[in-house]
Amino acid sequence: MVELTELPINVQAVSDSVVSGDSGAVVLFLGTTREFTRGRQTESLDYEAYPEMALKQLQQLEAEARERWPIDQCTIIHRLGHLELAEASIAVAIATPHRVDAFEAAQWIMDEVKQVVPIWKKENWADGTTQWVHPGMDTPPQK
Repeated sequence: MVELTELPINVQAVSDSVVSGDSGAVVLFLGTTREFTRGRQTESLDYEAYPEMALKQLQQLEAEARERWPIDQCTIIHRLGHLELAEASIAVAIATPHRVDAFEAAQWIMDEVKQVVPIWKKENWADGTTQWVHPGMDTPPQK
């Protein structure tokens, strides 16, 4: 399952969506809004996307992960809109027969999401400035 949502991510529902009697491992990764980034204090984040392309890219990543690892179940949910500190912006849940595959697949998906999915993040800093972060950018320019 792949989804974009403007609602808070229901962590229990994401975890439940991948539990299977065929798998002995479930990995749930949550990306949350942290207070400090590179020494700067974050007040909140705003996420925007090109929804059709973002969903297509997420579906392609899921399909590729299924080719690389023995994935039984996979759920990827990315939040859009305004997020406060500690709120989850993304959830990736993977169920596989063994833990190594689940960990590797979840990490690979997260690494790829950050590089190729057209979802943009605006950092709202405590000093009143903002900074947009685009997919694939290691150190985004200051605004």
